[in-house]
Amino acid sequence: MRTERNLTRRLDRVFTRLDREPERPAHIDVPRMSRHRAVLFSSTLAFYLAIVWAVITTSWLVRLDWQVMFFRPYQQWPGIHAFLDYYVVLGQRGPTAVMVAAWLGWRSWRQHTVRPLLTLAASLLLLNITVGAAKLGMGRLGPHYATVIGANEMGMGGDIFPSGHTANAVVTWGILAYLASTARARRWLSALSAVTSLGVGLTTVYLGTHWLSDVLLGWAAGLLILLALPWFEPLISRAENALFALRDRLRARWRRRVPATAAPLAPVALQPLAQAAEPSVPAREPVTSARGARAPIHLAPGPHTARSERSPVTPAGSRRPAHTDRLPRGASQAARP
Repeated sequence: MRTERNLTRRLDRVFTRLDREPERPAHIDVPRMSRHRAVLFSSTLAFYLAIVWAVITTSWLVRLDWQVMFFRPYQQWPGIHAFLDYYVVLGQRGPTAVMVAAWLGWRSWRQHTVRPLLTLAASLLLLNITVGAAKLGMGRLGPHYATVIGANEMGMGGDIFPSGHTANAVVTWGILAYLASTARARRWLSALSAVTSLGVGLTTVYLGTHWLSDVLLGWAAGLLILLALPWFEPLISRAENALFALRDRLRARWRRRVPATAAPLAPVALQPLAQAAEPSVPAREPVTSARGARAPIHLAPGPHTARSERSPVTPAGSRRPAHTDRLPRGASQAARP
């Protein structure tokens, strides 16, 4: 019982901030699909399709991929190899998602809303669906597994096109700019995310794990997800309301399971110890008998016999008079006179 009460109190503390302001703060604007954003989305989509077409048709872009691969940047500048091995982690989905989710979780706590975390979850879900489907659909092999010089290596069962590291860097760090509270913060975070994602993409080319066209398509894929997020804002709002409703139901269920604390008792006057030890017994009413009271019985007066005048004690130890007509035990009838 005590454990359930402690758990209920902890749940109340966790959701106490969200209770104060269940709606998102009024000073934080939600991005909408404006005309400017729609133009950017259309232009990025056209760029995406152009890169795919250029690789499928084995155009000049594929020849540029091979030239960069033969240049081997990791051999040209070996001094920065160790640093870039760590820098490329900024494009891996697991570590970056944990770091950004921690920051957005703190913001959700401060702003009394779960919209930042839901937006991050929606963007990562879109990233996995769109980029994953493109990788498996086109099946391009990477530079280390290329088979024919000058070929586009499409449909060979690979999963390198577009670059997942690059697209993930664009989405994960770009979501910070998307959720910025002020225009100034949005500009600074947009520049920071652009530099980070650009560096991650070029690092994969330096290490020889991606073609240059893979990185270009990864930038376009990540930017498309960020530009399309306003279309999913109504769904995010409904999910937020559903989470608050679920929280209220769980809280009500826990409160029903844990009984309410007993009300304080009224003060009781203490009695002395002697009175408290002996319980008070109500006095009984006198009962009158219908019959008259009996007269006291007295022994008849008379002289008492002295001990010497009493009958002597028989050898058997009795004062009763002897019976001559009785035989002692064990005697036969023939001995009777």
